[in-house]
Amino acid sequence: MKRILISETPNLIGQKVKLSGWVSVRRDHGKLIFIDLRDRSGIIQMVVIPDKVEAHQISKEVRSEYVITVEGLVKERPGGQEKNENPLGRVELEVEKMEIISRVEGELPFDVSKKDLDVNLNTLLDNRNLSLRNKKVNDIFKVYSQILKSYGEVMRERGFLEIKSPKILSAATEGGANFFKIKYFKREAYLAQSPQFYKQAGVGAFERVFEIGTVFRAEPHFTTRHVNEYTGLDAEMGFIENFSEIMDELELVMKRIIKDVKEKCAKELAEYESEISVPENFPRIKLVEALEILKKEYNKETEGIDIDPEGERLICEWAKKTYDSDFIFITHYPASAKPFYTMPSSDDPQFTEGFDLLFRGVEIATGSQRIHNYQQLVNNIKKHKLNPEDFKDYLEVFKLGMPAHGGWGLGSERIVQKILGIASIKEAILFPRDVKRLAP
Repeated sequence: MKRILISETPNLIGQKVKLSGWVSVRRDHGKLIFIDLRDRSGIIQMVVIPDKVEAHQISKEVRSEYVITVEGLVKERPGGQEKNENPLGRVELEVEKMEIISRVEGELPFDVSKKDLDVNLNTLLDNRNLSLRNKKVNDIFKVYSQILKSYGEVMRERGFLEIKSPKILSAATEGGANFFKIKYFKREAYLAQSPQFYKQAGVGAFERVFEIGTVFRAEPHFTTRHVNEYTGLDAEMGFIENFSEIMDELELVMKRIIKDVKEKCAKELAEYESEISVPENFPRIKLVEALEILKKEYNKETEGIDIDPEGERLICEWAKKTYDSDFIFITHYPASAKPFYTMPSSDDPQFTEGFDLLFRGVEIATGSQRIHNYQQLVNNIKKHKLNPEDFKDYLEVFKLGMPAHGGWGLGSERIVQKILGIASIKEAILFPRDVKRLAP
């Protein structure tokens, strides 16, 4: 008999089927044994009666997370029609045969069948192989998968070519100190802080490119929003007239992602009680305007022209109150705070033609128009107290003629974190890497 998925059983009442999966819970009621079996498609209740002697004997051995295969008759569950909206709650399997495929060695550190795992973050991550089997934890990655799928789809529809850039580089992408240095045979190399240099080169060949790829940042953060390895959703587009076009494109992309997640992950969003407000247009304000709003509305002052995490949270609160928007663009950051390739503002060169996109209190994207003129780029590298010789290979493409261009980098895990309202970004990463964590 060929194995079927649990989700198929409501259409097979009265038929014998073969199921395989993990034991979620076993309950003994007198001589009857009830087992909840889980596979990738759902959970079904099974009942083992004493008449099926061999299966009944085997069922006494199984416990949570044993992997088993069963054969049996799909039946309507008594009272299931009235009590359950979920089709799987309306059927059960009367087991006739059972085989243990794999046993659990030792004791489980926690009960993975609970709706909410009552464990701290370190326990959750130390036992990641187990915690990922919890339905609510599992749902995080169904939403994440949809986000990655939607991003790829909408980018291709918008004429962007997908690329994969190298992650071992001869020079640090952003300059500065937040890079991982590695030994590359007899030379030193760096792990990519972003695909920035290569996606700009991609514009020189393809006009529009995007990448879904790993990013490494050697930043010693201990926050709920930072990790040292994450998956970036990058894009770069050529022949723009101004940096507003980049924001227009990113806004369209984010609206598509949210629309798809709402439609295709409705059950997962309901599990997390998540509702997202997406206005017709994302509000856009300059950084100096944001700082004025923070001072006027929240009596918050900052040192210099900068916005801290609390300021980002408060300005998102203001956007929600003023525009009913969970998103807001902050533009025109100081040139001193942005990478050397960022285009200075035509209005005031101490500021930049760049932006951050905030979502529910956290920056999820940063982007800008880039400098496309070779000599201007060399001069700006020097202004940032960097040596143009260290970026010789990068600069070569600008000698060959480059269109006005720009792009963005999105943090995929932050999108997941804020959509679902989970406490730490580490919960949105399969196996996170931070200052202290290199395993599992």
